[in-house]
Amino acid sequence: MLTDRQRHEAAELLRSAEHGVVPIAPLTEEFPGIDTEDAYEIQLVNIRHRLAAGAEVRGHKVGLSSPVMQRMMGVDEPDYGHLLHDMELRTDVPVPVARYCHPRVEVEVGFVLGDDLPGGTCTPADVLAATERVVPALELIDSRIRDWRITIADTIADNASSAGYVIGEGRDPRELDLKAIDARLTGDGELLAEGRSDAVLGDPAVSVAWLARTVARFGVPLRKGHVVLPGSCTRAVDVTPGATFTAEFTALGSVSLSFI
Repeated sequence: MLTDRQRHEAAELLRSAEHGVVPIAPLTEEFPGIDTEDAYEIQLVNIRHRLAAGAEVRGHKVGLSSPVMQRMMGVDEPDYGHLLHDMELRTDVPVPVARYCHPRVEVEVGFVLGDDLPGGTCTPADVLAATERVVPALELIDSRIRDWRITIADTIADNASSAGYVIGEGRDPRELDLKAIDARLTGDGELLAEGRSDAVLGDPAVSVAWLARTVARFGVPLRKGHVVLPGSCTRAVDVTPGATFTAEFTALGSVSLSFI
């Protein structure tokens, strides 16, 4: 467990790394006593800092939603981070790679909420009832930790390694089998990764319900209009300047993102 002063020091290190695009050593090396509670508090220090500077919360993302990633990190549940308005990306505006430390893309079935979600009692059925549409999505992840040498505490503190996202139009979730959406990631026409939506806790709606229950413990609601990224259907792929990535989903459509 860290002191409040140490938490603020860690938050400042991450903030400086992001602004200067110079990654730092793992927080677990600098602050050996750090645990997940410290990490979420560090994340919130930086989120509050950005909100005070004018940022707006547009949703949340879930990480570590696959059993493989959880085993790798030595945890038995996912983690989460915030999506802010300045993290929204567009398919028609290329993204400068130099803005990030070591960016990667992930393929996700996103949720756009049409109503607020209940908190501590949220179920997958509640998620379906409150979702306006599910959308094809690409999440841009980045680590302010050098060489992605992260533990669970490092990635939580670093806002779950989130950096940006883009979403497409999507469909009503009641028209789809959310557990059986095939996903493909191509880069300039070459197949890079593929997977299926049930890689996300067996059902991405389960991931969204987990998120609603978890953030409720911190007094955070998931609101109408929020975007929720429940976790990746495929492995993450490194980004390079000049690349264009397209995520294609059966019965859901596609979305693309280009880099310069």
